[in-house]
Amino acid sequence: MEELVSIFVKSIFIDNMVFAYFLGMCSYLAVSRTVQTSVGLGFAVIFVLGITVPVNYLLENYIIGRGALAWLGPQFAAIDLSFLTFIMFIAIIAAMVQLVEMLIEKLSPTLYSSLGIFLPLIAVNCAILGGSLFMQERNYANIAEATSFGLGSGVGWFLAIVGIAAIREKIRYSNVPAPLRGLGITYIITGLMGIAFMSFMGIEL
Repeated sequence: MEELVSIFVKSIFIDNMVFAYFLGMCSYLAVSRTVQTSVGLGFAVIFVLGITVPVNYLLENYIIGRGALAWLGPQFAAIDLSFLTFIMFIAIIAAMVQLVEMLIEKLSPTLYSSLGIFLPLIAVNCAILGGSLFMQERNYANIAEATSFGLGSGVGWFLAIVGIAAIREKIRYSNVPAPLRGLGITYIITGLMGIAFMSFMGIEL
């Protein structure tokens, strides 16, 4: 249990997808104009990462990994389908994003129209694919650890986009120098937030 909590907390604060690896920056910058749309997209990312990372973990360990088919019998132990990793991971991600898109369109048409093209673009969001590739690289011991990492990564991305959206809403009333208005000041604030999140690297978990 402690290991799951450790993985979850680390993926939120220490290995944050935005501030540690700068993944998913296109959606992060484009959708973070308002808190409402940021919250909607953030929850969608949590859902997609929370589903795709464990599903891709099972796919990697029981179907496409080197020797993953050994459970079918010793004659299948030598089969290596790892060359299918990228296309299979992306297929799972695209299917989950399509499900999220249909749910949001059905349950919240306003949010669906606010997110626009960036909702289906979750499928090509590098943070989503990055979650599955990091899971593969770190070779988690079981699906619970992979799920904890996926959910934590989603929550970390959620905190990043909602945090910058809240700041951008407030900063509209500030006297920002003309050359820095818009994305200029957003980049600066993102850098400062990244430095702030680096302070969590000293936590022993």
